[in-house]
Amino acid sequence: MKTLKIAIQKSGRLNEKSVELLKNCGLSFENYKSSLISPVSNFPLEILFLRDDDIPEYVQDGIADLGIVGENVIQETEVKVSYLQRLGFGRCSLKIAVPNTYDIKSIAELNGKSIATTYPVILGKFLKQKDIKADIRTISGSVEISPGLGLSDAICDLVSTGGTLKSNGLKPFADVMSSEAVLIGRSGSEDEELVKELIQRIQSVLRAKETKYVVLNVHKDNLKAVTALLPGVKSPSVVPLAEEDWVAVHTVIPERDFWDRISQLKQAGAQGIVVMPIEKIIL
Repeated sequence: MKTLKIAIQKSGRLNEKSVELLKNCGLSFENYKSSLISPVSNFPLEILFLRDDDIPEYVQDGIADLGIVGENVIQETEVKVSYLQRLGFGRCSLKIAVPNTYDIKSIAELNGKSIATTYPVILGKFLKQKDIKADIRTISGSVEISPGLGLSDAICDLVSTGGTLKSNGLKPFADVMSSEAVLIGRSGSEDEELVKELIQRIQSVLRAKETKYVVLNVHKDNLKAVTALLPGVKSPSVVPLAEEDWVAVHTVIPERDFWDRISQLKQAGAQGIVVMPIEKIIL
């Protein structure tokens, strides 16, 4: 049987979440910090631990079948790979930031300015779309210090919380792109059975994170009003209780509107609401 290879970040902001996701998929392996490869003992898969900048090219060239990497890295390396699944973690934005003392009102004011970045390809395309002619200065390392050292007028870098910008006297000015971790594959890999099975496992874990399992009690007189608020995976399950005319309703609720839905349920007559996490949802 063929053994798949998946490349993930060896160290950095996506490593921990990538390892957590794969382990939640039921894969058994060691997260070696000093090794480039780790075999999975219960699935035909090997995990390659690489620099994030190398992952897209490894996948494009067929050295790895799959990879987990940020969209920003894929766009910057300009590789040809297939997007198989957005993973919902590692969210951040690539932003242009300027010193707090810079009173800038329009993006057109960047004309003739110098911008330091580690993403010259993405930034170059963005500026071209906006018809801005600026001096792009490619820097590896801490881009945030460039304006303070007089190396550039502005920067373009990844921003998660904005704390690093503030500590360096910078403020975000323009959004260049949004990014999150994605599962990528070499061209055609999505049609392979092993890849399909792994994607199914990943999707089941992601669905579970997005929902809560809810059990509640309700009088039959209020059952119709309560079930109308509970779409569930297909439809809520209704189980009779020992007390006459009372039933227990089992369902799932999306995380995004959980608290609003709970308030509506209580108003409709739901009582004894129990909420539990879900490990996996397989459709």
